[in-house]
Amino acid sequence: MKKRQGQKGFTLIELMIVVAVIGVLSAIAIPQYQNYVKKGALGTALASATALKTNVEDHIAFSNSFPAISAAFGIGTITSTSGAIATGNNTNDIIATITEGSGKNAKITLKRDSNGVWECNNSEHTTIKILGCS
Repeated sequence: MKKRQGQKGFTLIELMIVVAVIGVLSAIAIPQYQNYVKKGALGTALASATALKTNVEDHIAFSNSFPAISAAFGIGTITSTSGAIATGNNTNDIIATITEGSGKNAKITLKRDSNGVWECNNSEHTTIKILGCS
């Protein structure tokens, strides 16, 4: 008498279910990953711009003017609105612009008012939140 051998492998329906599950997971994961990468780029821009605040305050203390800044960091550039110290509602800004990667054209702006108070603005604030930056 011959013994019947068991079936080996997966059926077509099992393989289709696995492909469908992978498709659903990737449809959710890819946009979240892109936001995660953009948030990392904005965090890099914020850290790079924040590092210049001490130099700006030092320059203001000795010359009573906001310095001109033109610098680069790993994925973008940093510039400033230079000139006389702002009065009233005017502000002086340090602007970090991302020029590479998924955060391209996003900006972090550090604004200094006439009282020396710094405020952070994030151009992507509607979709990506960064701690301490609106």
